[in-house]
Amino acid sequence: MIGTAAAMVHALKYGGWRDLADEMGARMAELRFDSIAEREIVAVLPVPLSDVRQRQRGFNQAELLAKSVARRRGWPLLTGVLVRGRHTRRQARLSPRERLSNVRGAFRVLPRRRKELDDTHLLLVDDVLTTAATAQDCVRALCAAGARAVSVLTFARARRELPSAELG
Repeated sequence: MIGTAAAMVHALKYGGWRDLADEMGARMAELRFDSIAEREIVAVLPVPLSDVRQRQRGFNQAELLAKSVARRRGWPLLTGVLVRGRHTRRQARLSPRERLSNVRGAFRVLPRRRKELDDTHLLLVDDVLTTAATAQDCVRALCAAGARAVSVLTFARARRELPSAELG
């Protein structure tokens, strides 16, 4: 992630520039998936923050982005279904292996909301994809709770290329 995209993510996430999320979400909503996914996606979910991080930041940047995408695409926004069951360390300075370990098992679906996911294709939204550790754990939790498929949409992708051996 370089240049303007990095500056936008940083301003939103750490500078508190919440208004940026709507424009970022507008750009994300322009992306089209293959025709099958376009027909099948039934709802948008943000990657949840821990309660600690939510209190520190005052908002969830992924939720702001997901709201913008959902509104523009006409898909319902599902919040409070996928939760971060435990606080995790910030991923920014961790190695790929540490990132995987840090978030493994951190996400879960609330039992009372599982029925909403039965045989669905969902769109998971986050701000940045680096190693995909967070996305992988969210997808694992959603599929274990009954989702049939999960597509992932992020505003930016970290530029650093990672050897696949580090992720295994």
